[in-house]
Amino acid sequence: MGGLSLANPGAFTFGLLGNIISFMVYLAPIPTFRRVYRARSTLDFQSVPYVVALFSAMLWIFYALIKTNSFLLITINSVGCVIESVYIIMFLIFARPKARMRTFAYMFLLNGVVFAGIVLFTLFLSHGINRATILGWICVTFSVSVFAAPLSIIRLVIRTRSVEFMPLPLSCFLTASAVCWGLYGAFSHDLYIAMPNVLGFLFGVGQIVLYLYYHRSPTTPIPVIPAATTPSPETVKDAKDISGMIQLPENLHVAIVSMSPVPVVEVRRIEPELDLEARAPVPVSVMTVEVAA
Repeated sequence: MGGLSLANPGAFTFGLLGNIISFMVYLAPIPTFRRVYRARSTLDFQSVPYVVALFSAMLWIFYALIKTNSFLLITINSVGCVIESVYIIMFLIFARPKARMRTFAYMFLLNGVVFAGIVLFTLFLSHGINRATILGWICVTFSVSVFAAPLSIIRLVIRTRSVEFMPLPLSCFLTASAVCWGLYGAFSHDLYIAMPNVLGFLFGVGQIVLYLYYHRSPTTPIPVIPAATTPSPETVKDAKDISGMIQLPENLHVAIVSMSPVPVVEVRRIEPELDLEARAPVPVSVMTVEVAA
């Protein structure tokens, strides 16, 4: 059993640790939305990672309800739904009309049509134990698809000999999260939770090894859009913490793609550029890569 029962102390311990670590990483985008609030604009940030993260949390909650006895899986993903919904609402408030309409379209298709289709298929076209099996493989397929992301950053680190997009503290926390949820799956005998987190652990260890190898190496510059003007202190602030726990460089933006039980985040570099409509310098991203652990 993977719930609160102390009959399985291993599942309880690692599920609780996974909840704590995942909650801290869910707070990673807070500096981004501080920027959004100060600028009264979503700048060049995209809503897709937050919509996907909300879908991921909804999917794992549904899996936990079908499987039963997975209270610790429900708790963190319920928190994730609330946090991601707040991020999306803030995005919708400050987004331009086209970006707002795209976000509504993404949510309708992914969180509406696709999720409703999965629910209907699971409840009405499958029975008994087959429901958890079918839904489990759907969750694994989704998790593996988002885990294709680490390959891009590994290539980027090797090509540029730069670990700019792979901050060590974030990689360590995500690797620890994958370990906790992987062991939670193992102790609760849940193959569908354990499998993708084994892959996440391997990617996490690979990223840490790459960081240790390249962090002192001379870097190959990555072309960026030149700044139109120097950003003001009021516009660009340090984005150095995740709830005071994880130190990040000030020029990186982090967005959660999937957190529990499979941790995947998107890391983007931010460069200053002039917002022609606001007539004020604002930070925007000029390159997007993804990180998973």
